[in-house]
Amino acid sequence: MLPSPDKLTDLDRTHLLSAIALAAQARRNGNHPFGALLTDSIGSVLLTAENTVLTERDLTGHAEINLVRLASRTLQPSQLVHATLYASTEPCAMCSGAVYWSGVRRVVYALAAAELNVLAGADPSEQLLDLPCRRVFEAGGSAVAVSGPHLYEDAAAVHAGYWGEEPVSPCTT
Repeated sequence: MLPSPDKLTDLDRTHLLSAIALAAQARRNGNHPFGALLTDSIGSVLLTAENTVLTERDLTGHAEINLVRLASRTLQPSQLVHATLYASTEPCAMCSGAVYWSGVRRVVYALAAAELNVLAGADPSEQLLDLPCRRVFEAGGSAVAVSGPHLYEDAAAVHAGYWGEEPVSPCTT
């Protein structure tokens, strides 16, 4: 049985803090500060990934996409359907689509995309694909349980001083 979508368990907190630590690692590695990890049905970490947009020169190199690519190559569909994806920030529409198609049916995230836009100083006139992950998942035929946002202070800290004068990407993760 899955936990309540709004209830953050101790295990969820631990995994979200690990995803945030992966985001800090991505930043240290010269990328945007986003991280994600995948756990099995009992909470053991299966895989981790960080954002590689800048170092790999790949606009689709978001942490969640990198994680789903790795998971689809190394795990069985039966493992994915019982897995939970933890993300330092709400998955963007592109990442949400990839998560949906991967078969993962639970997502827990820390920083909301709307909160990130405020931290990053997004200009309302800039092009943004403002589509919350819940709406993407709701458009599919299979339910994806979503829990978030959580741990604002921890999740926002990894972005402190990062965005400055840099333009905001059309995707948020």
